[in-house]
Amino acid sequence: MKLQPATLRTFTSLHSWVGMLAGFALFVAFYAGALTVFHQPLQQWATVQPVATSTLAEAQRLLDQVLAQHPAAREHLGMTFPGYELAEPTAYWQDREGHWLFATPANPAGSAQRPGTSLPELLNELHYTLGLPLVGSWLMGLVSLLYGIALVSGLVIHLPRLAKDLFALRPGRNLKRFWQDAHNVIGVLSLPFHMMFAVTGALLCLLFVLMLALNPLIHDGKLLAASAAAMDTAPIVGKAEVPGSLSPLARWHARSIEVAQSRGVADFVPGYLKLSHAGDAHAVVEITGAAPRGLGAGAVALDATSGVLLATQLSGSRDANHAVLAAVYALHFGDYGNVVVQWLYFLLGLGGAFLFYSGNLLWIESRRKRRQAEQGHSSMLMARATVGVCLGVCVAISAAFVAAQLLPALGWHVAAGERLICFVSWALCAAWASWRAPLLAARELLWLAAFITALIPLAHGFATGWWLWRSAAAGHDSLFAIDLGALAMAAGFASLARAAARRGRDGASHSVWSIAPG
Repeated sequence: MKLQPATLRTFTSLHSWVGMLAGFALFVAFYAGALTVFHQPLQQWATVQPVATSTLAEAQRLLDQVLAQHPAAREHLGMTFPGYELAEPTAYWQDREGHWLFATPANPAGSAQRPGTSLPELLNELHYTLGLPLVGSWLMGLVSLLYGIALVSGLVIHLPRLAKDLFALRPGRNLKRFWQDAHNVIGVLSLPFHMMFAVTGALLCLLFVLMLALNPLIHDGKLLAASAAAMDTAPIVGKAEVPGSLSPLARWHARSIEVAQSRGVADFVPGYLKLSHAGDAHAVVEITGAAPRGLGAGAVALDATSGVLLATQLSGSRDANHAVLAAVYALHFGDYGNVVVQWLYFLLGLGGAFLFYSGNLLWIESRRKRRQAEQGHSSMLMARATVGVCLGVCVAISAAFVAAQLLPALGWHVAAGERLICFVSWALCAAWASWRAPLLAARELLWLAAFITALIPLAHGFATGWWLWRSAAAGHDSLFAIDLGALAMAAGFASLARAAARRGRDGASHSVWSIAPG
């Protein structure tokens, strides 16, 4: 396949500009998203005082106490099973004013404070909304659409020489050619995954907007009212206004596993439940769980008084709505398979972040004025923005990890402190990059990222006593892997810092990446 030169130039320009517009947001989304793959291990790692996993009997006591103390919880209540994200079960519901309350075995009275650590939620917020309130998810939906355009245009550019680009990686003194080769190789090899991320990211972020748009055009204004029935497993059942006793929670747990196994899902593990009309003869419970060999979570709906099966949405037997939603969520977050899939998504996330960072570097270098000491204003501005935004968020996230361990000892509000430290660190890095020469700022922020990332296992050991070697000896694989991964990331940042120093020393002097510009 051979493209006309004018067509190739058009797609190259489209790829460059769309990639530039979306690149900063995508770097943040991919870097934070790579870490959110390990959401549950991060909950365990960030818990300063680990507790043993509760039993179903303790979960039953919590459910009984919440229903007895909170009439509003009897209408609609959610509850996690022990070991799902947290070792202890958590019940949650809305009070009469619409405020969410959370209860644990230690606090059955409930409070507005979500139990567990806030670090995974902060990472997910960065991934999903860039930390921007209200419009963040819609912005990321638009970015995902631009991302898809950049992928298609990049495919058109490289399709004629796909086999050559796939295996071309030429290290040497020509650093621009090496970065170009690395950008192309990673982009081509991970293209199917990136297309999937673009499509699922757009759907997750813009689903509500799409529903609002289609509601008056196609569904005669009834879509939002019908969405709950289309997305939930349990049928909508009116109250009987006749008292009824709930079956034991352990029976719901066992019955959901039994039903899933009878439908061919042998490895179903209940995660959380939704209970409606507790205390009424028409009480309904919906139990959602995961199956590592299935694509996405499945659910079983039961009569909460008799245990009679009402409905199922399980892998291999879902309707179209649930099949699409389960596939979109599972494919985007790697919520299927075993730990190998999680590590694959982690590496794809870091690889994606590298694509956007290297794409900006290539754009800047391609516009270098070869024999002029003073480079263009746009190149200088883009270099500083790339360093400040991309390397700044790396520093900020590592600082949030350290804060998650040290703030409890200082008596700070952990969630607020993590957010403050994360976003202030990011802003300071961006300000530093706007003041320093790009090469100097890149080198300094990379060393700072290496230093703070290396502090992560030290802060964890100091706060919890679970030093790297102790976690390994005790078989706490999640704790050990996160601390070891932090050290590996620190070594990577240090290696990049040394490479930046070599670039300033040995590279072309008439470049924004030399020591002189600033």
